Amino acid sequence: MMQSTRPRRPRRVQLSVPGSSEKMMAKAAQSRADHVFLDLEDAVAPSAKEGARRNIVKALKQLDWTGKTRCVRINDLTTKYAYRDIIEVVEGAGAHLDTIMMTKVTAPADISFAATLLSQIERTIGLDREIGIEVLIEEVEGVQNVEAIAKASPRVESLILGMGDLSAAMGIDLGFVGSAANPYPGDIWHYARARLCMAARAAKIDAIDGPFPNFKDVEGYRREATEALALGFVGKWAIHPAQIEPALEVFSPKPEEVARARKLRDAFLEAEAKGLGAAQIDGQMVDIASLRILKNTLDRAELFGM
Repeated sequence: MMQSTRPRRPRRVQLSVPGSSEKMMAKAAQSRADHVFLDLEDAVAPSAKEGARRNIVKALKQLDWTGKTRCVRINDLTTKYAYRDIIEVVEGAGAHLDTIMMTKVTAPADISFAATLLSQIERTIGLDREIGIEVLIEEVEGVQNVEAIAKASPRVESLILGMGDLSAAMGIDLGFVGSAANPYPGDIWHYARARLCMAARAAKIDAIDGPFPNFKDVEGYRREATEALALGFVGKWAIHPAQIEPALEVFSPKPEEVARARKLRDAFLEAEAKGLGAAQIDGQMVDIASLRILKNTLDRAELFGM
C-alpha cells in the first residue's frame, strides 16, 4: 500500500457544481474558487447520474483546473450508485483528481470501504499517489461518531458540516434557521460546528463549514463565514459563484496580519538565538505559546502564496 502524505490543499471556498452541466463545470474551472467539487449526488437527477460520470471525467481531463483542488462528490453508500461513482470516475480521470467527497457518512466503516476500493483502483491503473477523501457529516450518527470518522483513514483530509440533511435528521424546520421567527437563541448549529471542528483539528485535517442557501444574501453569507472562521474552520461551501469572493476574503489572512506575524516571529527567533525565552516588540510580549498562534497565520499565508 502506498504511504500517505496527506497533502495540504486550499479549501477557502468549496464551489458546488452539478456534474450534469458541462457549461457550469467549464465556468467553475475559470472561477477564482480554490476548491471545486463536481457533484454526482443531490444536484443530479437519478436518470442523469451515469451521463454525469462521463461528463465529469471529460471535464477533469480536458479543462484547466490550475490552482484548484479537484473533487467529485459521490452518492452515499446506501444507494446503488456509490461504488460505480468511485470506479468510473477514478478509473477514468484518477490522474486528474485530488479527492472524492463522501456523503451521509455515519461510521468509520464507510471510510474503510471507500479507502479499500480506492487502493484497488489505484493499483489497477498504476496511479502513483493516493486519492484523498473529504467527509460530509450530515446525519446524527455521523455527528455522534465524528471523532472516529476523522481518524478512520490517512486518506481523510477534511470534515464538512452538511446542515441541510442534518436538519432533517434532527427534525429541525429550516424555515426557522436564520430568521427572526427562530425560537432558539443563537446559532442552532453551534454544537455540531464546534464538535466537528475540534474532531478535525485533533485529526490534523481541515474543517469546512457547509452551505448558506440564500446566495443573494451576500452579507449573510459573509457573516456566517466569519463566525465559522472564529470557531477554527478553514473554509465554507459556495452553492453559487456569488459566494466565492466573500469566502476568499474571509478565510484569507489580511496582508497586514501576515506582515505582523512575520515580524513577531522574527523577533522571537532573534531573542531565542540570544538565549532569551521571549521578546518584546511594539508593546507585545512574544513567547513560544505566541509562536504557535502566529504559526496558524503563517501557514495559511504560505498555502495561499502570500
